[in-house]
Amino acid sequence: MMVRWTETLEKSRVEIEGYAREAGLEFPEVIFEVLDHKQVNEVAAYGGFPTRYPHWKFGMQYDQLSKSYTYGLAKIYEMVINTDPVYAYLMDSNNLIDQKLVMAHVYAHADFFANNVYFAGTDRKMMDRSANNAVRVGRFMDQHGTDVVESFIDRCLSLENLIDYQATIRGAQSAGSPPVESPEERQQPGKLPAKPYMDAYINPPEFLEEQRDRAREQVEQSRVFPSSPQDDILLFLLENAPLERWQQEILAMVRSEAYYFAPQGQTKIMNEGWATFWHSRIMTQHVIDDSELVDYADHHSGTVAMGPGRLNPYKIGLELFRDIEDRWNRGAHGPDYDACRDLRQKREWNTKAGEGLAKIFELRRIYNDVNFLDSFLSEDFCADQQLFTFRYNPKSQEYEIASREFSEIKERLLFQLTRMGNPWIQVVNANADNRGELQLQHRHEGVDLEPRYLEATMSNLAALWRRPVQLMTALNEKPVLFRHDGKELEKKDREE
Repeated sequence: MMVRWTETLEKSRVEIEGYAREAGLEFPEVIFEVLDHKQVNEVAAYGGFPTRYPHWKFGMQYDQLSKSYTYGLAKIYEMVINTDPVYAYLMDSNNLIDQKLVMAHVYAHADFFANNVYFAGTDRKMMDRSANNAVRVGRFMDQHGTDVVESFIDRCLSLENLIDYQATIRGAQSAGSPPVESPEERQQPGKLPAKPYMDAYINPPEFLEEQRDRAREQVEQSRVFPSSPQDDILLFLLENAPLERWQQEILAMVRSEAYYFAPQGQTKIMNEGWATFWHSRIMTQHVIDDSELVDYADHHSGTVAMGPGRLNPYKIGLELFRDIEDRWNRGAHGPDYDACRDLRQKREWNTKAGEGLAKIFELRRIYNDVNFLDSFLSEDFCADQQLFTFRYNPKSQEYEIASREFSEIKERLLFQLTRMGNPWIQVVNANADNRGELQLQHRHEGVDLEPRYLEATMSNLAALWRRPVQLMTALNEKPVLFRHDGKELEKKDREE
């Protein structure tokens, strides 16, 4: 049962929303709901969508969250969902100052969702979409059996990172065309145009299956298909794999959710840094009184704490936004500043440009984490924040500092953030060896694929493609070819 929204909370919400808009933040309506810790864990386990389709993965996540809360290892203070209106959940056990902080934090998140270009193509009605998906999955389970459908969802979820991460920005910049389409929204090969109420008569299942068979035959007759490498492997499977109708719908559902969540992973440092920057400013300049200062400081310090060997996106994002605002306020950037070799003069540099606030608003609109850090992470910033790289020493059996060199720190950060740390894999040939085998290319960037994930992924791809799958990659700097026939994995060396 949802906890009642109190007059005190509503008064604080109205006050904080006013300060947020006064500061220049722009966002749609935000709907707050207060939940107890069990309800918050349930919502979190479903990725913020309590109406999501049933799957054992969500139950496992709920169990982990519940144990973490019970043993005092973790506590969820808030959740905010990128929809329109924006939904945010507060935990009823938080004291009033915590609820105020969370509200300010949420309004800044809502501003980032609404204005950052990487979110422009996301589905703002995902709450309704997830409810519809749950109904469809339930219907499929009734028709085909729970185990059969859940097993297929397992395979699809294991492949959900095989999307085109650049499509988030391309989709936002193209004239309103979303990067994700459901099977209903896509024109199937050979399907005749028809009104929805006549579709079953004009395009009966037997006719559509015949057209799909004909399209597959044309593909198999081609020596090389596709004509250029394809990054969106899930879309390629949707359009070309011999899937049943219900399987197409589930794969399209998983792909749609992958694209929905992708911008959040691509902007984690910026998004959390932006929200922390504004909750700090709104709270300290307008909201807290003397009696709340200690509690606020305790919560805020916990939010931005950096543990050993852990990169805290709240802390890095906050400090980088502050650093940029300060530099642009002082005019400490540009050719003249960069050419200066007097360290004392650079520290005291101040042209009183006053452009800091305008600059950070510009950045929150057009950058993601990779180009944000690539453009604005400086050597001075890394030194001030005491950043370093670390590695495992097998002799001492401990992790130790590897380097404090700025170039190595930046390279490691950018490598971890590019494609959200996922390997770059493309479809290069759907008729490999003229046998209809699906051939993939791993764009090797210095790190070998993890063997156990490689085998499981290829097994699931082979199950969807219903023919063997090949993968060209490298191991220990030597080119190799993996092939999975649906039963076992083979490896052989190949020439460059």
